[in-house]
Amino acid sequence: MIIAQLATSFVASAGFGVLFNAPRKSLIQCGLVGMFGWILYYGLVGEGLDVVPATIFASMLVAVLSQICARIFKTPIIVFIVSGIIPLVPGGLAYDAMRNFVQDDYFTAVQLSAKVMLLSGGIAIGLMFSEVANQVIRRQVIKRIKS
Repeated sequence: MIIAQLATSFVASAGFGVLFNAPRKSLIQCGLVGMFGWILYYGLVGEGLDVVPATIFASMLVAVLSQICARIFKTPIIVFIVSGIIPLVPGGLAYDAMRNFVQDDYFTAVQLSAKVMLLSGGIAIGLMFSEVANQVIRRQVIKRIKS
């Protein structure tokens, strides 16, 4: 089962890299970033952690790996973040929420919509926290080098 998760998350991330016109030389890295983010999420949820904190941690990992890949391969960070975050996007859940709205099942639709908003917010928080941590660390390193 884990092999299927690895393969599908890699293909999804690399495939979205193709859709977003990522450079060919970085498609493998895009796939790996998304795969590692998804596997962390999958493992945390499998261990009993709620999906929202698991999404936050996984998106933080995606952001950190994207920063590393951007520096190593001299490519804009957005190339790796956009492709890498795709497996974490709650698209199926958003579809189910909309379907329930259309079918007049408002109670379920509102519950699912709230979960979609929490997951989307978790992705944003994870990406933002990672970038803030990166900036703080870089400033500390620069201060230590100057002094």
